[in-house]
Amino acid sequence: MKLTSFGPANTIARAAETHPLTWRLRDDGEPIWLDEYQAKDGYAAARKAFADMSQDDIVQTVKDSGLKGRGGAGFPTGVKWGLMPKDESMNIRYLLCNADEMEPNTWKDRMLMEQQPHLLIEGMLISARALKAYRGYIFLRGEYTTAAKHLNRAVQEAKAAGLLGKNILGSGFDFELFVHTGAGRYICGEETALINSLEGRRANPRSKPPFPAAVGVWGKPTCVNNVETLCNVPAIVGNGIDWYKSLAREGSEDHGTKLMGFSGKVKNPGLWELPFGITARELFEDYAGGMRDGFTLKCWQPGGAGTGFLLPEHLDAQMYAGGIGKVGTRMGTGLAMAVDDSVNMVSLLRNMEEFFARESCGFCTPCRDGLPWSVKLLRAIETGNGQPGDIETLLGLVGFLGPGKTFCAHAPGAVEPLGSAIKYFRAEFEAGIKPVTPGSLTQVATATMAGA
Repeated sequence: MKLTSFGPANTIARAAETHPLTWRLRDDGEPIWLDEYQAKDGYAAARKAFADMSQDDIVQTVKDSGLKGRGGAGFPTGVKWGLMPKDESMNIRYLLCNADEMEPNTWKDRMLMEQQPHLLIEGMLISARALKAYRGYIFLRGEYTTAAKHLNRAVQEAKAAGLLGKNILGSGFDFELFVHTGAGRYICGEETALINSLEGRRANPRSKPPFPAAVGVWGKPTCVNNVETLCNVPAIVGNGIDWYKSLAREGSEDHGTKLMGFSGKVKNPGLWELPFGITARELFEDYAGGMRDGFTLKCWQPGGAGTGFLLPEHLDAQMYAGGIGKVGTRMGTGLAMAVDDSVNMVSLLRNMEEFFARESCGFCTPCRDGLPWSVKLLRAIETGNGQPGDIETLLGLVGFLGPGKTFCAHAPGAVEPLGSAIKYFRAEFEAGIKPVTPGSLTQVATATMAGA
């Protein structure tokens, strides 16, 4: 899998005006350290924010830009920042970067951290200034060892240059930044589970309210943002609201650019920075190159394992939250996966649900018991031992574990692909159901009476 931000050769200019997240990337994929980053206008936006903008000005600029969270939920970033308390006496505040990128088929944040660690640091520095946060943590997926090494080096470089620590840029503002590697749980992508884990507790989601902006890490006001979200902040502050809004395609309700990708048996799997509103077909055909010879596109997911499956006929949907929403699912992380015609959907879903069942924190009953139940049924259907009514039970679980039925969004995301797979490929599930015979009915009745 190539970690690249650009499409086929010579099709996209590497320009700061059109690719704010990736224009600095090196052709050899090596990380950009402080001297090179500053030579490419790095920390210029931070200097502007400290010299020419008040803290409220930064918050308002981000709010007016329309920047939304890039971790999958898509909550407006400026609105989230505005929830932090205005009370100046609450002077201990935290900024947390959610870098626990454990969504299957998602690797966008990894590229940013490995190749442009100072972009994330600058984004956190400006954000901390706006939020009046004196300490920040990058909560990093434990398996991202290269990212950890590069981030730690970049933090030390920034400290030595007076860009982190005490009295940053002579402003009187102090900000310490630490890299914290997690123990490896998918549920830590949920911000309050991340907070519990950072505190050394079990990674269970917290009850809300109170929200982290009021009571977060160690009981203090806390803001949690995704890596890609924070990496957008320097360009917004440096280039302005109108410029940022102009980047997206016509028709998109989301502004700016997005790291998007395609994996699976496509000719050119990779990662690209593209404007919101580009069609999935352009992403699939022009950038990913379509399917490899000998394979046919069966279906695709638009943004990670927790998004619903779509058909080839849905490729004309625009890649932004509302555009993907119109065809029945969520954009999620924006990294799509192509499923080819050789894949059995029951086997694919069994594999996915095993992952989600294993990663459940077990806090609430629907998720703790419902996901393993779905795995048990899928295993039976996969081996041809499914019983009449199993598909209906699976669909019942999709409803019981849907939005608003569980403590957090883990279970709804887990069952969304299951519901869509049954919707579009029910025949494959039905093929694993044993035919009803008089003998089988007797066995079922006997088992039922024994159970009673």
